[in-house]
Amino acid sequence: MKKPVLLTLGAPCLLVLGLLSLPSAVPPGPRRDFSGQYRLDRQVQLDTRRENDSLHIFLRFSNAQALPSNQPLRVVIWPNYESRKPVWQDSVRHLARRIRPLGTDRLVDFSLPIASLAAGQVLNVHSGTTDNEDSSEGVWLEITPERLSRTFMLADSIGTPLLRRYVRVNEVFQVSSYGAQQPLTIKQYAPNFMTALPPMTNPATLPPPPRTMSVQDSSGIQAGRRIKLAGPGLYAMRVSGGEKPVGLLAERNSFPELTQATELIQPLIYLTSTAERQRLYDAPDPKRAVDRFWLDIANGQQTIARQLIRTYYERVAAANRLFSSYKAGWMTDRGMLYIVYGPPETVYRTATEERWMYRPGMMGEGTYTFHAKPSTFAPEHYELVRRPEYERLWYAAVDQWRKGLTAPTAR
Repeated sequence: MKKPVLLTLGAPCLLVLGLLSLPSAVPPGPRRDFSGQYRLDRQVQLDTRRENDSLHIFLRFSNAQALPSNQPLRVVIWPNYESRKPVWQDSVRHLARRIRPLGTDRLVDFSLPIASLAAGQVLNVHSGTTDNEDSSEGVWLEITPERLSRTFMLADSIGTPLLRRYVRVNEVFQVSSYGAQQPLTIKQYAPNFMTALPPMTNPATLPPPPRTMSVQDSSGIQAGRRIKLAGPGLYAMRVSGGEKPVGLLAERNSFPELTQATELIQPLIYLTSTAERQRLYDAPDPKRAVDRFWLDIANGQQTIARQLIRTYYERVAAANRLFSSYKAGWMTDRGMLYIVYGPPETVYRTATEERWMYRPGMMGEGTYTFHAKPSTFAPEHYELVRRPEYERLWYAAVDQWRKGLTAPTAR
C-alpha cells in the first residue's frame, strides 16, 4: 500500500515517500481509551484549511515536552475511532524545521493530499517512535466534508492560527484565507443559552429548544481586514464563495478563566439553589459574598476554602477550553460533569457517541453516554443521555462539595 505524500512547507514540489506495509488482519484488543483527550497537560489544539489539492494541518502543543524534536510526529488515518487497522500512516518529514515556539507552546504545521483522505475517516497525530494501535495519545479529529472544503481559518492579529472557536470581546483577530482574500459576512445572534441540567432531569418535562435564532446584527467586512467584536454573544462568519459559515463565541474579560464576581457566581448553579445564587448577586460586594460562600462550606478554614475555590474554578476554566462551542464550555453537558465529578477515568468514543466512566469510589461512579449533536455553530457538540438513576449519584457529589470534600484538582 502506498503511503500518502506529506508536503514540505515552502517546497516547490511534493516529496514522494516509500511504501508502507500494513497488516492484513489485526487481532482484537482492548477498546481505545480517549480520556487523555481531556487532560489539559496533554492537550493539542488543531485546525485545518483546504489549500488546492491539500489539507493543511495546524497543531499547537500546550506542553512543549509533549513534542520532542528528536522523535517523529506520526500521522495515522483510521477508518473510525474503534478500528485497529489504519488506512495509512506516515511521519512528518523535517519536523525540527516545522516547530515554531509560542511561549511554552509549540506550533507545527504540515499538509496532506486531499486524494488520500475521505469524509468519515479519523485523523490521529501523535509524537513517538513506535506505533501502538490501542493508544489514544496526541490529537484526534473526524474528517468531515466541511474540513475537506473550507479554505479559511481564524488567526490572531499577526496571522498565527487561533485554533479555537472563541475570542474575547475586543480581541483582534482575522480570517486567514488560502488564495485570494474574499469578503466576509458576520452575523450576531441573540444569545439563548441554557445551562446544562442535572443528569437525572427528565427530557420529556423540558420545553423544546428554539428551532431558530434571531439575528441581532449583520455586517460585511472587506477582505484582509482585522476584526474586533464589540460585544459578547454567538457569531457566524461566512466567506464569500458559498462555503458554510463558521460559528464563533465571544466572551468578556479573561475567558476561559472567570474573574468577575458575576462570572464566578454563574457556575455555582450546579451546587446551589436559586435563592442562594440570588443572594450572592444581590450582595453589596458580590465578590466578597462568593468568598464567604466557600468559607462557610469550609467551616471557616481558609486553607480548605482556597482548595475548594481553586479546584472548582480550575475545572470551570478547563471545561471552557475543552468544550466551548455555541456557549461557554462550563454550560455544556460534558462541562457540567467535568466540573462536578472531575475528569472521567475512561472515555470510549465512536462516530456518534462518547461514554464517560467513573470507577467505584469516584464522584459520580458509573457510565454516562453522550450523543453527538453536531451543528454549524457546534460541530463537536454532545448531549448527555439523562437517566433517573443518576439522581442519587448527583446529589451525593453535590453534598461532598457542600461539605468541603473535594476530589483531586483537574489534571
